[in-house]
Amino acid sequence: MYYILHYKTVPDYIEKRTPYRPEHLALAQKKLDEGSLFMAGALSDPADEVIMVFKSESPASAEEFANNDPYVKNGVVVSWSVRPWNVVIGG
Repeated sequence: MYYILHYKTVPDYIEKRTPYRPEHLALAQKKLDEGSLFMAGALSDPADEVIMVFKSESPASAEEFANNDPYVKNGVVVSWSVRPWNVVIGG
């Protein structure tokens, strides 16, 4: 099953994430290496949202990521949600 972790970010997200980016990317790399993170990236024009796709049996991995993400802990992310994604083609 796929799960989408969706972040809404603060204005000037690109600048405000800078001190937390290495830790955020290390956490993402860990999830990728474990096999639960499938892909991730920020939306642009404007850069105000982030989408991460997790592949797992439950939403727990995505929720764990958000709860431990320095972007969330330090207020760079103003809200987040996890939703199941029913892939019809591909995947």
